[in-house]
Formats: sequence, C-alpha cells, structure tokens
Amino acid sequence: MLVQRWTDLAFLHWAADPADVAPLLPPGTVPDTLDGVTYVGLIGFRMEGVGFLSGPGVPYLGDFCETNVRLYSVDGAGRRGVVFRSLEAERLIPVLTARLSLRLPYMWARMRLTRTGDVLTYTSRRRWPGPRGATSDFSVRVGAAIAEPTPLEQFLTARWGLHTSAWDRTVHLANEHPPWALHRAELLSLSDTLIGAAGLPQPTTPPVSVLYSPGVPVTFGKPHPEPPRAP
Repeated sequence: MLVQRWTDLAFLHWAADPADVAPLLPPGTVPDTLDGVTYVGLIGFRMEGVGFLSGPGVPYLGDFCETNVRLYSVDGAGRRGVVFRSLEAERLIPVLTARLSLRLPYMWARMRLTRTGDVLTYTSRRRWPGPRGATSDFSVRVGAAIAEPTPLEQFLTARWGLHTSAWDRTVHLANEHPPWALHRAELLSLSDTLIGAAGLPQPTTPPVSVLYSPGVPVTFGKPHPEPPRAP
C-alpha cells in the first residue's frame, strides 16, 4: 500500500508498568512485555519518499520530520506491534490523511532535525490539534555500531507492524523492512511534554535505552482485523 524510508532515527525508552499501559491499548491487545516490564518510547526521525505501491515518493508532501510516542502490544494471534499514542509530523496533508484513513493520532507540528557531526537534534512544537504547544526537544550523540543487540534492544526495535482502532475494530497493519543497523547513542539533552500529552506519566528519570539508526526502507501492507481471543 505504501512505501517510504525512515532515516536518522533516535530511540529513547523508559520502563513502564504493564498495568498502567493496558487501558491505553486498542481492544483485543495487551501490553507486550520483556521480563514483566513494558516500555514507553519517544522516537524522532525523518520520513522520506512516501509514495503509493511501487511508485515514486510524493514531492514535498512525502518528506517530513516525525516524532512519535509509542507503546508495545501483542494481540490474540501473537502478532507483536506498536501502538502510537501520538505522531507529530510537519506536513498537514499527510496528518489529515492518516487521521481520516487509519484513525492514527497524527498531529501537525512545527519540526526540525539538524545534524552537526555525530550530534543530532530533534525539535517539535505542536500546532494542531490540542494540546497546542506540546513540545519535544532532544539531542543525541551517535556512538559505536552494535554488532549483537541485547534482548532489550531487540524487543524495542524488532517490530514489523502496528495495532490501531479503526472502522470500529482493532486492526494490525504489517510492514516490511530490513533488520535495523543500530548504534549506541548518548542523550545530551531532553525537554519533552509529548509523553505527558499522550496520557502517560511524564518521565522524571533518564531513559533506560538510547539508540540510533541511520534508517531503513519500509513497505506497509493491507490492514488485518485482530482475531477474537479464546475465552
């Protein structure tokens, strides 16, 4: 259905209690956990070359910055995915299209991604809808490449799909992309209110995981309904 490329991704993650996260997930899904813990992610990156089927990317509208707040889910068929609580994007038409077609919580924001050497800075200020003024501003320094990701790093990044509530049901939208090329990263600064605006407790401690990836090409497929769980 859609092709695109995700580039210059910074992954920040905090541990969370599954009981706190469960009410925020679509019906038919539960928090995905590792050793009894689930996670809240703040991910900044740049979307490039968004297009339909195998066609070229849409000029101008197909390239934009994005920052999302996400949770981790699993459904009755064992399909693991992410659940987006918010997705900031700097192009209004893609925001409206995603909100109407897939009911994804895209937000129009004023955004910027800059790089100076091995330091990347991601900034976002929400424009529409509310709460207006929700912001995120963080910088990371890219470190060494990771040859063998830890179980936690695999858990947080090896996701090939998302769960969302659309058309009065929960659907799983699968995607395909190569394995991530991951790097260690150091968080240099962070000022964020997006996590709190997404209905989650705003973290007061440093993230437990900070990663970087130069990016991957991505293809999204047809949404599939979440099957009923066994009684």
